[in-house]
Amino acid sequence: MAVHAVRLTTPATQLRGGISSNLSPSNRKLNTFVRYGCGSSKRYRFVTVLASLREDDANGRDKSVRAMEVKKILEDSPLLPKPLSSNQLAESVSSNGSRVRVAYQGVRGAYSESAAEKAYPNCEAVPCEEFDTAFEAVERWLVDRAVLPIENSLGGSIHRNYDLLLRHNLHIVGEVKLAVRHCLLANHGVNIEELRRVLSHPQALAQCENTLTKLGLVREAVDDTAGAAKQIAFEKLNDAAAVASAEAAKIYGLNIVAEDIQDDCDNVTRFLMLAREPIIPGTNRLFKTSIVFSLEEGPGVLFKALAVFALRQINLTKIESRPLRKHPLRASGGLKYFDYLFYVDFEASMADEVAQNALRHLEEFATFLRVLGSYPVDTTML
Repeated sequence: MAVHAVRLTTPATQLRGGISSNLSPSNRKLNTFVRYGCGSSKRYRFVTVLASLREDDANGRDKSVRAMEVKKILEDSPLLPKPLSSNQLAESVSSNGSRVRVAYQGVRGAYSESAAEKAYPNCEAVPCEEFDTAFEAVERWLVDRAVLPIENSLGGSIHRNYDLLLRHNLHIVGEVKLAVRHCLLANHGVNIEELRRVLSHPQALAQCENTLTKLGLVREAVDDTAGAAKQIAFEKLNDAAAVASAEAAKIYGLNIVAEDIQDDCDNVTRFLMLAREPIIPGTNRLFKTSIVFSLEEGPGVLFKALAVFALRQINLTKIESRPLRKHPLRASGGLKYFDYLFYVDFEASMADEVAQNALRHLEEFATFLRVLGSYPVDTTML
């Protein structure tokens, strides 16, 4: 018997061809409907698990007893998702034979869509209006995975997604690197000399600074590259072009006026593959682990934190600091300081004892520590 669909009853708006950002906050009740089907049968039955700890039940049992009963039901249920193995993380077909649904930010033709299809070949790529929407779509079972950008070799980190990693309870189960090749797109019949302005995402415009300056085009920032191409086509603009992908030109029927207009040919964006459950880390291939932690203020504290990896010959591939939100400034010695979160990637699997020991050591003096994921390294571009 296969699970055909799982959906939450908390209000959510799923638009045709994508998911809107109009997702309401989670309900305090766990109200999950699971639909079953056997073979090709059209008959389904629904099972409802309802847990509310806000009021006693009719038999007068106390909240703790009811909570334990619900917990046991959930633990015993064979329907709950199991952790993925590293061999399963790129599967594009779910257990019931349907294509894996993968959320990405943007509209059709976005680089994120290409990344999703590279991460999960033959998947059903689902466009989302915002990064937040993609995170929530996975959490609410509207999609199976999300593929979202985290850093670019020219533009640097996408700070919004670092913040969202901490806000949501998703796990990094993989990474994918995508070479970005920007094109200048315009409507058919429009010559490059007729162009006066160019639309695209701010990072894309920055990555093509030299070319756009030579052409004397006025930059106009929009939400994403493919959205710019869509706007040029739908509004039939004759004085404007878009910086977007060649795929976007095909989708929206635009002409490629110029190819490879990025300032640096080594323009690569790294995307994270996110899921509701972590994968089981292995040691049979090169793994990377991503963590986030915070420290007390003081001289040499960050040095001490990084030393736990250096002492064990663990290579760090990235470190990113972000101010701790909704936290007052710390006063020390008459000065005020921000509290910071440190995001670190290191080359080791959490299945390795050396990595486990490093995090035990870090946990001794870190005020906060969370493992975001331990996953295989994308070696396709090495």
